[in-house]
Amino acid sequence: MKKLNTLIIGSGAAGLAAAVRLHALNVKNIAIYTEGLAMGTSVNTGSDKQTYYKLGMYGSEPDSPVLMAKDLAAGGSMHGDIALIEAAVSAQGFFNLVNLGVPFPHDVMGQHIGYKTDHDPKRRATSCGPYTSKNMVQALIAEVKRRNIEVVEDRVAVKLLTDPAENRAAGAIFVNTNTGEFEVVQAENTVFAVGGPGGLYQQSVYPQVHTGAIGLALEVGAKAYNLAESQYGLASLKFRWNVSGSYMQVLPRFVSTSSDGGDEREFLREYFDTAEDMYSAIFLKGYQWPFAAGHVPGSSLIDIYTYIETVERKRKVYLDYRSDPADLCIERLSAEAAEYLQRSNALQSSPIERLKMLNAPAIELYKNNHIDLENEMLEIAVCAQHNNGGLAGNIWWESVNIKHLFPVGEVNGTHGVTRPGGTALNSGQAGAIRAAEFIAAKYQSNTVNEEHFKEISNIQLAMLEKALQTACKLDWQSQRQLFQTRMSRAGAFIRKTETVVQALDEAYKQMNDLQSDGLQALAPQALAEALRNRQLLLAQIYYLEAILMQIDRIGSRGGALVLSDDGVLINNKLSDAWRIKPEAAEYRNYIMYSSIGAMGYPEIGFEKCRPVPETDGWFETVWKEFRTGEMYD
Repeated sequence: MKKLNTLIIGSGAAGLAAAVRLHALNVKNIAIYTEGLAMGTSVNTGSDKQTYYKLGMYGSEPDSPVLMAKDLAAGGSMHGDIALIEAAVSAQGFFNLVNLGVPFPHDVMGQHIGYKTDHDPKRRATSCGPYTSKNMVQALIAEVKRRNIEVVEDRVAVKLLTDPAENRAAGAIFVNTNTGEFEVVQAENTVFAVGGPGGLYQQSVYPQVHTGAIGLALEVGAKAYNLAESQYGLASLKFRWNVSGSYMQVLPRFVSTSSDGGDEREFLREYFDTAEDMYSAIFLKGYQWPFAAGHVPGSSLIDIYTYIETVERKRKVYLDYRSDPADLCIERLSAEAAEYLQRSNALQSSPIERLKMLNAPAIELYKNNHIDLENEMLEIAVCAQHNNGGLAGNIWWESVNIKHLFPVGEVNGTHGVTRPGGTALNSGQAGAIRAAEFIAAKYQSNTVNEEHFKEISNIQLAMLEKALQTACKLDWQSQRQLFQTRMSRAGAFIRKTETVVQALDEAYKQMNDLQSDGLQALAPQALAEALRNRQLLLAQIYYLEAILMQIDRIGSRGGALVLSDDGVLINNKLSDAWRIKPEAAEYRNYIMYSSIGAMGYPEIGFEKCRPVPETDGWFETVWKEFRTGEMYD
């Protein structure tokens, strides 16, 4: 059994940043436990121009933490004080990355240039190109190695350890995927940086090596926020990648085929009166890449048309960059699209040539993953991409109901219904900085009750050992495929009461089967995956219960449409089945919470959003609170 001051679970951008900041604050008895430094979402994802969102710092355009906080919280269902912290700490997190060597662009005067992203009224966004988060991870890993911070790879967390008597986290149990042995870690603090619920979905742009582990925290009773609020968008399937930004702005053809590759046709044409209307909508998908109920009618209809083609008609959908159709006339596009392409000198005669002009690395990215956009079409679908919800944390990113547990990164549900693009990367850095600061100020001494911990860990180990005593009946791959298919059917961006109720019944039955299934004679990796299925399935139950509540109370909003027989028909080109339940807008002032109920089932409720604080501090007072540590009380 290893004893640490702080255990960091996960090695994405948020977990690494927490480790680096803790070490800088002289908290040295720390270690990162991870499946591998090359695993996870941060190091394996991106987009055409992956965005990092921060306080504006270019030219004469005014900005401030309060202004940015109000824009962060404008989508609703977000606590205003959390928004202010993410805004205020954004500059610190950004320049820390710059100082570590992340190549964010600046001009000859040293100003870090920005651009507007979705839901952003100012030019706060920046980017290193397609691999912004990968650049961040690489720089942070180099710093972790320079500081000699311990990294323990090939470990899968299978149990969080808590002391119910003191309502606190105390460590975790891992499976060593090389040996199959269980390993216990005692820790004063646990930084839980396990990412989003990528393993829940079949149609997903989360990297295949990333599954998530929020179920481990839900299992021990950690409260969660806004689990029903996720983000979905068009993404490629053979290589999982968002087809946002310039991938749409260069106006590719949308083509569908039968499942065997025959019967090729441009299916979007049945929904638009003219080619110019169709291509203007495709152009807008670049700016408005995530599916958004607020863009229906609007550019998000393209996601629905793609869904109809792939899910209802069982066809395949592709983007074709090789040639323009004969009837495309760029000069007759919407003024916004035509001006953008003209000012970008992107008036070439094919999408691939325009993409070379706008964003050549976007072509190379696919070529490096064995897809040649110059000579083949790109298969796509509407995929799960990000969970705006997650575990509930306070202003220091400590769990609101389990002390010494610090969820950071995507697993922390700081975001509301919608958010400016790129805020997730900023939120992960801000949360890491805040958690490290609080741990360094308040939680450096050892207060874990050793006797309680030994009892708790022995009980949990005995339960895991008991699970190994009977012959394994269920194949973990088929079990995972079962709940992933279910989640993409019932819990993605198109939602209906009957479908979710059926999915919940299936999930509860599958959970019962998995809990009675033995795990003996499994190879080490298979053992870890079988145990992982249990926490993923528990997470699915929590997510589906939250989605059912959203359907009942809230209606269509954010990344989801709720279908209803007595709803509003969203487009006269669609059948009567595409009637949606309008949003009950008053719920934007509330956050949906999920917690463990008295009978062990999820309990769903609502709490009022806290407003953005209007601060007017006095220097001497703030300085005193900072010097004395009163600010942490």
